[in-house]
Amino acid sequence: MTALLAISEIQSALAPAGTQAMRISQLWWVYLTVLSAIFVLVAIALFIALSRRHAVAELPAPPFAPGEASERRTSTAVTLCVIATVIILFVLLFWDFFTGRAIYALTSDKEFLHIKVIGHQWWWEVQYQDPTPSNVMTTANELHVPLGKTVKLELQSNDVIHSFWVPAMHGKKDLIPGHPTVQYFRADKEGTFRGQCAEFCGHQHAHMRLEFVAESPDKYEAWLAAARQNAPNPTTAMQQRGLQVFMSNQCIMCHTIEGTAARASLGPDLTHLASRSFIAAGAVPNTRGYLAGWIANPQNIKPGVRMPPNPLSSDDLNALVDYLESLK
Repeated sequence: MTALLAISEIQSALAPAGTQAMRISQLWWVYLTVLSAIFVLVAIALFIALSRRHAVAELPAPPFAPGEASERRTSTAVTLCVIATVIILFVLLFWDFFTGRAIYALTSDKEFLHIKVIGHQWWWEVQYQDPTPSNVMTTANELHVPLGKTVKLELQSNDVIHSFWVPAMHGKKDLIPGHPTVQYFRADKEGTFRGQCAEFCGHQHAHMRLEFVAESPDKYEAWLAAARQNAPNPTTAMQQRGLQVFMSNQCIMCHTIEGTAARASLGPDLTHLASRSFIAAGAVPNTRGYLAGWIANPQNIKPGVRMPPNPLSSDDLNALVDYLESLK
């Protein structure tokens, strides 16, 4: 579980690593500070009122008329409280307004990285768009971006309502079937962060995670160039047999492996599966044992998932795992 623990270390809207998340975090702290101060003042006033209950009990029985000085103090206190309330509300209103403007300021950028993210039950399809169709690259459950570059996410759902959320980068954005939407952000801090679906979308909603990697432009370009390459050819007899097992079973009906005849799109793209730190959208780490168990009977790991079991012989299963582990 080491890989999953490393991802989960950074999953907080209060540990921003991007411009938009920073604005949201600042607004949250302002609201927390102001409202906490108000709560404390109200609690103090309530405590004072309760501590003076004995003095109130000793007042003459009604009807009695409060003194003129008391009336004046009460009127002044109420007036000051009303003025303070109005000022505080307008301060929060304008802070919220300017935070919103700052968050959406990136929409005016002319140069941006265009990525399409499609929500499925229960995994993320990530497509890196490019004016040249042959350069369009598809991966699953991972998103790499360069530091300092505006990113335009085109978000859509393939089935039910999902919600895309990487707390360290931006707020939540709902993905509603038939209604594509967009989100702009910029990563300012290098690191690996965790994202997830934030809208209940079915039985395995909790296991719909995303690995978000913000890295230097050089590292990003190197990763993208490698990700655009076709899957490496099998180099051993076991890997060659594993490829044959993949192509002759139901795997080919759901998955794509670039450089082979496997071109289906019902399931995640497996071209560079071995380079990912986890499988099943974050349900388990990408190790040989978990990979074999996932192939043989995914329902044991992620009940309700749409991937069917694969009743392979032990030899065929080992060969298939050997081949998949070579896809880096």
